[in-house]
Amino acid sequence: MSHPSRVGIGYDIHRLVGDRKLVLGGIEIPFDKGLLGHSDSDVLSHAICDALLGAAALGDIGAHFPDTDDRFEGISSLDMLAQIVAKIAERGYSVLNVDSIVVAEQPKLAPHIPSMRGRLAEVLGIDLSRVSVKAKTNEGLDSVGRTEAIAAHAIAMLSEQAIVE
Repeated sequence: MSHPSRVGIGYDIHRLVGDRKLVLGGIEIPFDKGLLGHSDSDVLSHAICDALLGAAALGDIGAHFPDTDDRFEGISSLDMLAQIVAKIAERGYSVLNVDSIVVAEQPKLAPHIPSMRGRLAEVLGIDLSRVSVKAKTNEGLDSVGRTEAIAAHAIAMLSEQAIVE
């Protein structure tokens, strides 16, 4: 039985701290804080990774890039995303589109969204028109609203590829 398309969702959140660069969608954003984590802690790319892995039923980002493995310390999340795109291609799937939301009180992300979309589209191997990035605030609520963290949500659709032997 053929399943021509599959959908997955992803979510990530990281704490904001001093002395770290803020990277979202593979783009360094000028800000006085960055996201704490084992890799570059790009919550947007991580949420997209989980959405892709979920659609392909390949687990989650932690199963592929555990924070207990020193090989992944400081790794670019775009490198992780590229490896996941390759893994899903090995399974016979290609990315159709990605829709995502970054939730942050600060900094203002609207000026950076075109660059984020461009970098993500490049790594995903799809047209820019198939990558959506939106920015929202949490209206002052919870850790994101108190500027203690940044979160991201993503959904991805995969398509079956014709595998030629």
